[in-house]
Amino acid sequence: MFELKQVTKVYPLDGVASVTAVREVSLSVERGEFMVITGRSGSGKTTVLNLMAGLTRPTAGRVEVDGADLWSMTDREQSAMRNWRIGFVFQFPSLLPSLTALENVLLPLMFKGGVERGEGAEQAMKLLEMVGLADKVAALPRQLSAGQQQRVVIARSLINEPEVLVADEPTSNLDEETEREIMATFEKAHSQRGVTVVMVTHTQYVGTRGTRRVEMAEGRVVKETRG
Repeated sequence: MFELKQVTKVYPLDGVASVTAVREVSLSVERGEFMVITGRSGSGKTTVLNLMAGLTRPTAGRVEVDGADLWSMTDREQSAMRNWRIGFVFQFPSLLPSLTALENVLLPLMFKGGVERGEGAEQAMKLLEMVGLADKVAALPRQLSAGQQQRVVIARSLINEPEVLVADEPTSNLDEETEREIMATFEKAHSQRGVTVVMVTHTQYVGTRGTRRVEMAEGRVVKETRG
């Protein structure tokens, strides 16, 4: 589905110095798997996630999506891939404070077109029910806990029925119990909806989950385990 081939990413610092975040990484994501990428801060795990999702361009190497070179695509083709094939969940919830939970989930459909409001609302309601928030559809973000806000974000990321969810540290600011609830939500999306998941984490509990675990250090993949 996604494949990095000998990919390196270098970030310039001041025009002279630079930092190499990823070093000659080759890594593929198979359709239907739940990949968890772990490593210490600065290990390159978030950069790998951004490279897969087309959020950052490699300095060297090749990034492929279903065998096609991502950076040979036009801007329009790249945008379409990110909008319709990938759902994003980041560390902070990023909900619009003036919109209800239901309205926040519906937001991506505004950019899609061709979906009736009633049909979209029905989809959004089902997703909020899936993440355990059927009773919070009219709540504003400030009326929700941090974990509930993150579950709204997960529902929003699924509204366009993406093939892949990419998640960057989605539980890092949550307590242990809420972290387990959020992971259960991702696992439900993976098992019930067949969504491929690629998640970056530094927490011990999340690092033991998924169907495949990839450990990074100093910009390289140092270990892979399955099951």
